[in-house]
Amino acid sequence: MLAAAAAGLLLIACSPTYDWREIRGEGAGYRVMLPAKPASHTRAVNLNGTQVQMTMTGAETDGVSFTVATAQLADAAQAQQALQAMKQAMLRNVGGSVKQDKPVEVNGASNASELTATGGADASGRPRLMVARFFMRDNQVFQMVVLGRENGVPQEAVDTFLSSFRPA
Repeated sequence: MLAAAAAGLLLIACSPTYDWREIRGEGAGYRVMLPAKPASHTRAVNLNGTQVQMTMTGAETDGVSFTVATAQLADAAQAQQALQAMKQAMLRNVGGSVKQDKPVEVNGASNASELTATGGADASGRPRLMVARFFMRDNQVFQMVVLGRENGVPQEAVDTFLSSFRPA
């Protein structure tokens, strides 16, 4: 089984659709693998009544988007509250319903959870799948999101992206 998983990762790593590359988050202190050339932008968002500047870096390939978003809050207590606000906002944005929400381990982070949700049709009317991780490091919050057609998101790509997060 381990050999099959390794072979699957090798196949997706060699796939021209998924041209994995390591990127460093601009001023956010992390490294992550993205499957295509990334784009970044920063915008003001409201997280549970607190206005913050959120920086989003992501890439899309084969109809699947991979995004890391991060924001700095005044203190760790605000960061914990912001995690819940981020989770609820993502569910609203995709019109999703939760399939699973479980605690996970993320390198150098605390209060980490992984959320899987389905729902909300894409432009062609097909349902979408979202797999997202939400976590914090001190007073910084992170969300890692994979979003695509419900049956069009390769599990190997999700695993490669989510497991690649490293503090810089």
